[in-house]
Amino acid sequence: MQDLTLVMAQLDPLVGDIPGNTERAIESVREARIEHGADIVVLPELFLTGYPPEDLLLRPSMETRLREARSRMAEKMSREVLVIVGYPGMREGQRYNLAGLLYQGEWQAEYAKQALPNYQVFDEQRYFTPGSEPLVFEYKGAKLGILICEDMWQEAPARKAKQAGAEILVTLNASPFHQDKPAERLTLFAERAAEVGLPLVYVNQIGGQDELVFDGGSACVDAQGKLQVQAPHWQVGLMPVQLVKEKSGWVPRGGEIEPEVEAEESLYCALVTGVRDYVNKSGFKGVVLGLSGGIDSALSLAIAVDALGPERVHAVMMPYHYTAEISQQDAAEQARLLGVNYEVMPIAPMVEAFSETLAESFAGTERDTTEENLQSRVRGVLLMAISNKKGLMVLTTGNKSEMAVGYATLYGDMVGGYNALKDVYKTWVYRLARWRNTQEPAIPERVITRPPSAELAPDQQDSDSLPNYDTLDAILTRYIEGDLSAEAIIEAGFPREDVYRVVQLVDRCEYKRRQAPVGVRVTPRGFGRDRRYPIVNGWQPGE
Repeated sequence: MQDLTLVMAQLDPLVGDIPGNTERAIESVREARIEHGADIVVLPELFLTGYPPEDLLLRPSMETRLREARSRMAEKMSREVLVIVGYPGMREGQRYNLAGLLYQGEWQAEYAKQALPNYQVFDEQRYFTPGSEPLVFEYKGAKLGILICEDMWQEAPARKAKQAGAEILVTLNASPFHQDKPAERLTLFAERAAEVGLPLVYVNQIGGQDELVFDGGSACVDAQGKLQVQAPHWQVGLMPVQLVKEKSGWVPRGGEIEPEVEAEESLYCALVTGVRDYVNKSGFKGVVLGLSGGIDSALSLAIAVDALGPERVHAVMMPYHYTAEISQQDAAEQARLLGVNYEVMPIAPMVEAFSETLAESFAGTERDTTEENLQSRVRGVLLMAISNKKGLMVLTTGNKSEMAVGYATLYGDMVGGYNALKDVYKTWVYRLARWRNTQEPAIPERVITRPPSAELAPDQQDSDSLPNYDTLDAILTRYIEGDLSAEAIIEAGFPREDVYRVVQLVDRCEYKRRQAPVGVRVTPRGFGRDRRYPIVNGWQPGE
């Protein structure tokens, strides 16, 4: 009986670090051979450059660096293992997204990705020429059909591979996470494998890159589409798949399968991964954030601690006249619970100094949000000063609901380098906070149950100027992610006044969002890469 051990190398590359990624590849192959007796090791899409490399692909030295990397791999890799790895490459004047096959110290073949995605966060047609031919490589009696990521989401590449004689489909991936994406993928694996009647091996990247997060979940399904092996989500590692040649063809043996997890846990892990990798890969010592006693900063603090450890997290309470005593108590209690560095910096003297300086300029005007925003901007100045002095990145704490309607202050609470909650709706903020407390106490219960408030004016509550968050988020999801018109949302049962107020706020605040920090993208349509609207435009949202 013939059998093969294929190892799925679920790794976290650093974009642009070609030498480092090369060493990670060499070490993973060595480990796979020693620990699992690997015959084949498969690494993710564009692994040598990291994904997505964006305009680094246009650098003149890119091809030279990749050639050096591939030479080193040929020299150092185990000669007994077939290595399949992703990288870009210029071939006959065209740039391709490639999978290279290395065996016995020689690069045996290359496959060029055929389906180049150009939607949501993907922009591959800007950089690559599509391939047109399948690649089937015979190794130890098995005919391997190679695919790269989007090739699996389309029908034609898998069919071409089957027609060319493939017996096993192997797909290299850099598939970003968003809510419900892991389940979508599993459904797709099953459909694609069953369509062509071949087992399918899917190897995904893991880790954070700017706003994108990759969840891993590398897997193997059999020719009927039944899941046989699945690597854990959110964990770097090597997962072996045993393939056995039977009369009916190659059959994967059942192995480890990660149990299903709650939606809250999956989303929370995505946020922790995004913060951890952004801070660590950028070289910051840690983070500093304003801890207000409210739900958003409380959840952000818990995420930061889980990502970096309490010793790398600095929380600052900056009370003013309108900061409730219970807010100060709850912030102090959470800092104690999580063991972070914590200090209190009252801002009244600074706000009053600004107000005094501006008094003559503001003479004859009524008090309005300008004075409220001064409080937020003073807090931003303090956080940035701590950031500069201590080498800590400011972690902003605004959620997607607030960012959508502009319920945030430019150069105030929007100041910072990264935002864990940028793509998390307020209703999900509460769900995540409650879930996190089921693991161990992290957020005081009163923070979760209190009505939300920016505390910039006496007795202020978010509901004074916004619909309740269940309604707001339902409208926003339809408008931002569903691209529905205002009238279509109203027809779905939402109050006309609320709908028009919300969509007009979303449109009007595009200029703010353009100046917001990058943050973890976890919905199918986040602000930034996904949703690109002109700041100045005359579009009317009604129809």
